[in-house]
Amino acid sequence: MSAIINFDVPFDGHSLKADHYVGSDSNRILYLHGAGASTRRGHHLLRDALQQRGLGSVCFDAIGHGETGGTLAQSSVASRTRQAQAVAAARSLPQPLAVIGASMGAYNAIRVTQSHQVDALVLMVPGVYTPAAYEVPFGPDFSAIIRRERSWADSDAWDILSRFEGRLLVIHAEHDAVIPLEISERLVESARNAASRQLHIVRGAEHNRLWSLLQEQSACFEAAIDLVVEAIT
Repeated sequence: MSAIINFDVPFDGHSLKADHYVGSDSNRILYLHGAGASTRRGHHLLRDALQQRGLGSVCFDAIGHGETGGTLAQSSVASRTRQAQAVAAARSLPQPLAVIGASMGAYNAIRVTQSHQVDALVLMVPGVYTPAAYEVPFGPDFSAIIRRERSWADSDAWDILSRFEGRLLVIHAEHDAVIPLEISERLVESARNAASRQLHIVRGAEHNRLWSLLQEQSACFEAAIDLVVEAIT
């Protein structure tokens, strides 16, 4: 039976609830979940598949999510980046990191490349944000900023990724009603100095139904896992 270790990380008056899917070969994956109702538990399919291939990962419930609790108003996109950094430090994850980010977590993953050595990025249904929203607490003010037409167009994600020299995999859901394909395409285009870069579109998938859809077709699921493993290793 594969080992899963639960642990807590103190952060800004909160206790971040985290776990480590222990890998037999490597334990350098930092996994960041998305916004809304997302929790670390919702990413078991991919993490379990990676663990079965020897690749361990650490994930946590951000403030306002899952077992960590608290309210979203006590957090921000910037705070989520700092939470990720605190969890990586608490678990002493070896660098270079491989960072997997889903939705909002994809932007946090990009931000982590500014503070850590990262040689692999896997960005799934990736959201990116205007710098004006970064430090704004989640709530009406944050929502007003990001709901402006194409508010993401001036994101610093493009510039940050232009300096990334590792391997990049962007996974996009064909029928994503949240993230336009243009964002995923531009992320790949921006990473012009990356060792490798690839956009993989999952046919029939939606923003919140990607790996569960793939699981229904074992060959497609395994092929997608192969792409992630290739990027990470």
